[in-house]
Amino acid sequence: MESTAILDAQAVAASGQLLSPEAIRATLEQGLRGRFTGAKVLALIPDHTRTMPLPLLFPMIVDILADTAQLDFMVALGTHPPLPQDALNRLVGITAEDRTGKYAHIGLLNHEWENPDALTQIGTITLDHLQGLAGDAWHPSLAQGGDVPVRINRKALEYDHIIIFGPTFPHEVVGFSGGAKYLFPGISGPEMIDRTHWLGALITILNTIGFRDTPIRDMIHAAASFITTPITLASMVVEGDGLAGMFVGDHLTAYGAAADLSAQRHIQWIDKPFDRVLSCAPPMYDELWVAGKAMYKLEAAVADGGELIIYAPHLDTISIVHGKYLYQMGYHTRDYFLKQWDKFKHFPLGVIAHSTHVKGGGTFENGLEMPRITVTLASQIPPEDCLALNLGYLDPRDIDPAAWANREAEGMLLVPKAGEMLYRVRS
Repeated sequence: MESTAILDAQAVAASGQLLSPEAIRATLEQGLRGRFTGAKVLALIPDHTRTMPLPLLFPMIVDILADTAQLDFMVALGTHPPLPQDALNRLVGITAEDRTGKYAHIGLLNHEWENPDALTQIGTITLDHLQGLAGDAWHPSLAQGGDVPVRINRKALEYDHIIIFGPTFPHEVVGFSGGAKYLFPGISGPEMIDRTHWLGALITILNTIGFRDTPIRDMIHAAASFITTPITLASMVVEGDGLAGMFVGDHLTAYGAAADLSAQRHIQWIDKPFDRVLSCAPPMYDELWVAGKAMYKLEAAVADGGELIIYAPHLDTISIVHGKYLYQMGYHTRDYFLKQWDKFKHFPLGVIAHSTHVKGGGTFENGLEMPRITVTLASQIPPEDCLALNLGYLDPRDIDPAAWANREAEGMLLVPKAGEMLYRVRS
């Protein structure tokens, strides 16, 4: 992806430091103030499963965009469950009193990916185009359903401008998150969600995550080209609870700059893989559907035949939306599905993709599945469920994370907050 556009505003903290609130506000002021006077603006934001200091940013954004005719925020949920009003309030750091008081004029909306009435088609990605994007990764399963209708939340077309506020991290499906991903799959219909995720699964995580330009990113940008509403991106590189960088501009340029900085700040290089990894999923990952990131970012750090433990003692749900499918199919390698496709072709492609991402690489020959590593779940999901799901089980009460610390020389790695930092082995 190349862009010759110039950013409207940017700020990058020195290594090991974070941007001050004053620097964050100044960057937003420079990039946004006075540009949307009298306009109807839709701001797209992440949900609680993405780290971003929204309670800090929300009042700044509302103040800077005070001269707009209308300002609404929509949570780019993809297929995540909708947030009730109190959760929406917490997400942006306001109270119920604020919601009916000083922020009464601001809309807080959920995306509705499953509601056909909430969606409208704006274009089509043909199978020929999709096959060209997939290249050597093409598989007939990608043709399932024919051409890809590009559908988006119809509300997005009712505004004069769309502004995306979101973080950029290494991402298992698209390479790096952020940018137009907040449109597709963020506020899109299920067709783009399924096809992009399955294309990523066919290419595999190890050949996708941490790469700025990928076929999936190209597919997302192709879909975004059908949107006639102008789009501005404020892309943020998060470290801890703060920001290491912010880039404001057109969505291509700002995404590219943020992905380049994320590659510097969010990749942990190691000399050799570990035999066992304890990957601690933080409480914000409240389903395995999102806690799987504790696997995705660490897969490369596990040696062949090793074990990755997703340690999530708070977690008691596989997926509110997709769990019924996952309990039917289980978690398996990509080739397990590809070599018996007729058995699984009726399942949603995006759910199959998630299954392969959590299970990781491996083979399926002569009816025998051989995963490259063992994935074990230490959570409130009971052992009989883990068995049915084709995952290992450990009782989280039998695990002391502190006992894993500083044992790298023994081939053991502890990751206290997994899901955002990508681990990669030096070649």
